[in-house]
Amino acid sequence: MGAAVTAGTTVTAGTTATATAGTAATSRTTATAGTDLVIRGARVIDGTGGPSYTADVAVHEGRIAAVGRLPGGGRRTLDAHGLALAPGFVDMHAHSDLALLRDPDHSAKAAQGVTLEVLGQDGLSYAPVDDRTLADVRAAIAGWNGDGDGGAPVGDDGGDLALDWRTVGEYLDRLDRGVAVNAAYLVPQGTVRAHVLGWADRPATPAELARMKQLVADGLEQGAVGMSSGLTYPPGMYASDAELTELCRVVASYGGYYCPHHRSYGHGALAAYAATVDLARTAGCALHLAHATMNFAENAGRADALLALLDSALADGADITLDTYPYTPGCTTLAALLPSWAAEGGPEALLARLADPDTARRIGAVLETEGSDGCHGVPVDWSTVEISGTADPAHEAYVGHTVAAAAASRGEPPWETARRLLLADRLGPTVLQHVGHEGNVRAIMRHRAHTGGSDGILQGAKPHPRAYGTFPHYLGHYVRELGVLTLEDCVAHLAGRPAARLRLPDRGLVREGYRADLVLFDPLTVAAGATYEHPRRLPTGIPYVLVDGRFVIRDGRRTDALPGRSIRRTPLARWP
Repeated sequence: MGAAVTAGTTVTAGTTATATAGTAATSRTTATAGTDLVIRGARVIDGTGGPSYTADVAVHEGRIAAVGRLPGGGRRTLDAHGLALAPGFVDMHAHSDLALLRDPDHSAKAAQGVTLEVLGQDGLSYAPVDDRTLADVRAAIAGWNGDGDGGAPVGDDGGDLALDWRTVGEYLDRLDRGVAVNAAYLVPQGTVRAHVLGWADRPATPAELARMKQLVADGLEQGAVGMSSGLTYPPGMYASDAELTELCRVVASYGGYYCPHHRSYGHGALAAYAATVDLARTAGCALHLAHATMNFAENAGRADALLALLDSALADGADITLDTYPYTPGCTTLAALLPSWAAEGGPEALLARLADPDTARRIGAVLETEGSDGCHGVPVDWSTVEISGTADPAHEAYVGHTVAAAAASRGEPPWETARRLLLADRLGPTVLQHVGHEGNVRAIMRHRAHTGGSDGILQGAKPHPRAYGTFPHYLGHYVRELGVLTLEDCVAHLAGRPAARLRLPDRGLVREGYRADLVLFDPLTVAAGATYEHPRRLPTGIPYVLVDGRFVIRDGRRTDALPGRSIRRTPLARWP
């Protein structure tokens, strides 16, 4: 356990704090007349990891007005006997960059008790951009987010959503018009590189590096909380560690954090983690390890090696946190498995290579015999690659089948089936990769630096259930059914610790004066409804969720409230 936490402070990143206000809060008596809401008799799990306690909680003008034994009522009273009350959950790895704007309901996350998402993940998102960069990024990650505006021209008001912003600040301003839950943003390093170098696989010149550093600085000035990288995704993967270190120095100067998708989660995974830790420490930058898994056959049972690496760095004073989702399969785009050289030049260049029979045979040979860098250095096993979605509904017959099974039904080699689908769907297919290990999942989620992140891709006919189920799956399966975490510790992983990583001074704990981002759930029934067969089923046992003091879930149903806004980095410094 870490140091005690009192009202007005946050949990130190990478630690779990002990609650000292818990028992005291139950004996406090405060008048509540005139407050907006009084929640009666809840089991308060305050986000520190300390013991839970029974108390009333008053909410007024978007903040927690009082916690304790509260006589009288507010304008509204909610009887919460039998329910746990916790800080709203923070999804540290979300892919809702367009969904949050396109779908105001956003029940996929609100119904889980998520009140804050961190966007701009894996080095690819939609700001900062110019028209050329935006068009390429839209094509490259259509499998993550869809096309955005139904195929309308960039900036056109037609279709579902006009992508009419260009800077990080403009994107955050768009969120501020009102969304379902709050959102923070990471400057995506791959998008920054595409903006300056295009999709070229070469070192940046000094002038290009200076331009990238300025774009990262601009994004942080405008409110981003850090920078992400996708080091198995082009074009971010073309950056050297030296280039990334220079960008991380800028991030560090603003008090932000670096969030990398590593160069490998398979062959050489441990070396990739070690290199990232060294890079961040050289740059003096806080580090958050994205979806910190150990996958593929060669990493079965090797979680302890990763955790020993992290413990050594933490003991030396490194500032490190990590996130994971509580499932074994991963999820990405089918195109992401290809070797990086095939994607040089951008999406259209990749499609041209796939259309050329000789080049396509070469790509297939690398995938199946050598192991591509896009597939983490491991030769692809097509029986583990399940199609979960396509951009064009005309190709949905593939969904739910592995590439191996689809190829067998067509009487052709698996790579030919994969190539045909990539061409027909223009790089749009998403896939589940069944390459994880339950023992690793459980070991990593117990670590003191761990936080929860769904990595939830909402696109596709049959998405990964983690998009709709991550947070109740932690609470129901791993807490209640398996006892891997205590309820108090789990809430710290899902709320208090993420808020500390984001350096939020008034979120992530149930404390007087904090923002009223709150979730009430039944510890005896909370469970993920989403399954692999029915991935969009909503959870059970989460009847109430408040964002900034307003109900977004009430009596188990989504309201029409849109209280979410951008959560911007607190200014600490300027660069250079």
